[in-house]
Amino acid sequence: MPTIKTFDFYRKIPLDLTETTLQGAVMSGCALFCMLILFLCELRAFLTPEVYTTVAIDSNQDSKLRINFNITMLALPCDYASVDVLDLLGTNKVNMTQNIVKWHTDENGVKREFHGRNKAQEMVKHDDHHRDLDLAHEDGEHAVPLTSSNFKDFIQGNDNVMVDFFAPWCVWCIKLAPTWEAFAEEVERDASLNGKLMVAKVDCVEERELCSTQNLMAFPTIRYFKGGVQDGTDYSKDRSVTSLVQYAQAKVGGDEKALRRYGRLKQDYPGCQLSGFIMVNRVPGNFHIEARSALHSIDPTAANISHVVKTLKFGTQVPVRGRRVIESGVELEGLPALEDRVYSIDSLHTAPHHYIKVVSTFVGGLAKTDNLQYQMMVSSQTMPYEQDQVPEAKFSYDLSPMSVHIKQRRRKWYDFLTSVLAIVGGTFTVVGVLDNILFRVVKQKKI
Repeated sequence: MPTIKTFDFYRKIPLDLTETTLQGAVMSGCALFCMLILFLCELRAFLTPEVYTTVAIDSNQDSKLRINFNITMLALPCDYASVDVLDLLGTNKVNMTQNIVKWHTDENGVKREFHGRNKAQEMVKHDDHHRDLDLAHEDGEHAVPLTSSNFKDFIQGNDNVMVDFFAPWCVWCIKLAPTWEAFAEEVERDASLNGKLMVAKVDCVEERELCSTQNLMAFPTIRYFKGGVQDGTDYSKDRSVTSLVQYAQAKVGGDEKALRRYGRLKQDYPGCQLSGFIMVNRVPGNFHIEARSALHSIDPTAANISHVVKTLKFGTQVPVRGRRVIESGVELEGLPALEDRVYSIDSLHTAPHHYIKVVSTFVGGLAKTDNLQYQMMVSSQTMPYEQDQVPEAKFSYDLSPMSVHIKQRRRKWYDFLTSVLAIVGGTFTVVGVLDNILFRVVKQKKI
């Protein structure tokens, strides 16, 4: 037994050889307080998973990428708004319709009326059996030509007026011209319309200033005026004499039931909100929104592509504004992205272009399954266009070959135990040294 006692690392000092002091009691209390605070901090760090980041070659094998968007075009009507996709593999899709809905908006981008799901633009019928325009004008022009000098007086001086706004270079306008003249002649012969409706036309090349006040983007535009102001939406159905006459009779007679088959009865709104998602190939490419029509010629110099990007996110899961706390518990801070940003055009025939670098981010929790998110780095600038080009809001995207992996891990129990022992021992030793120094200083002063 005496031999075993020689291995005692914690030998005891008899109590009659020790001395207690008030100073020692205070220092002991400080030591316990420090131990408690450091222990709680260490316990919190032990219970909180550690988040670390690594960078590796992107191993994502998905062939498709989902792009979620909510974009408001401030001056592009829904009837002309087209979402197109072009990528490096040669894919070229025009006016994508699946999974996209449209809302009519006012000039401030506020939703006013539901347009419906985006769909292929409706084809209309044309008359092709009427006389050439030169022959139709032999007995005079029945469709009254209007200019800046007489437009206002003519519109306000007649209760009902239908006007064809056209451009001589527009192929659809050239095709409509004989039909429009024949329609004007038919109105003069029709007892229900003669004297009640005037048919007119405006050459928007000669009268560019006049047409600019009408906010025209496409030709031909057939517009109805009642009492000196535009009444209802622009005519967009068959461009035949029969259909035009039936429309005119319904407008003059105020037959709303008959008018419903010609589209919306309310006013035309200047803007359009497009929301939904598109599936694209997982290669560099772009999607863009521009003015397009299968039955109109777009005036490139009048297309205003000002827009508001409410949301633009990549991937199947759309993060909420700011940051998103995903299922794993990791807070993913997004890089600068397109969200709630306004891109306004100061001069026509320009358009904002957005260049997006997409980074795959695999976020893993304590579970083995990683959650795929996408972060974006965005650069935007305004680009000019040639005079014969229609501006477009372009969103070019490129995928980074590298991916970011964000992981979580917990500390081992023995790391925690080692830290606790270090806190207890270290605090005890440091405070003991300080107490010994203070004791000697005080004792020397008393002597």
